[in-house]
Amino acid sequence: MLANQTPETQNKLVDQAAASADQAIRSTQRVANEALSGLAGTAQNLREHAAPMVDRVAERASALAHQGVDAVRDRSHQLSESAHRVADGTRSYVREEPVKSLLIAAATGAALMGLLAFLGGSRRRD
Repeated sequence: MLANQTPETQNKLVDQAAASADQAIRSTQRVANEALSGLAGTAQNLREHAAPMVDRVAERASALAHQGVDAVRDRSHQLSESAHRVADGTRSYVREEPVKSLLIAAATGAALMGLLAFLGGSRRRD
């Protein structure tokens, strides 16, 4: 097609094709830049919305952890007080009833020894 035309016409056609190509490249670059800007804006928007949510979740998790630690600490304190009360009660009973306490301790020891002997013997038979 270019072979039938004059060099001037050929140059014009080449220049027009180059201009069209430049325009197409600029148009493509503009569309790509707009798309990237839109994506960047969406990403920024997501970050802005997600950050407070993540902060709230972290704060809630921290609060729950503190509540758990406080609950364990309180229960531990209650158990410790209960153990002290039982120990004090036992001491008082031993002071008030030393003979009964000794007999109870001996009977308990004998029962435990009998139980252990029974369990040890049944294991040997198996």
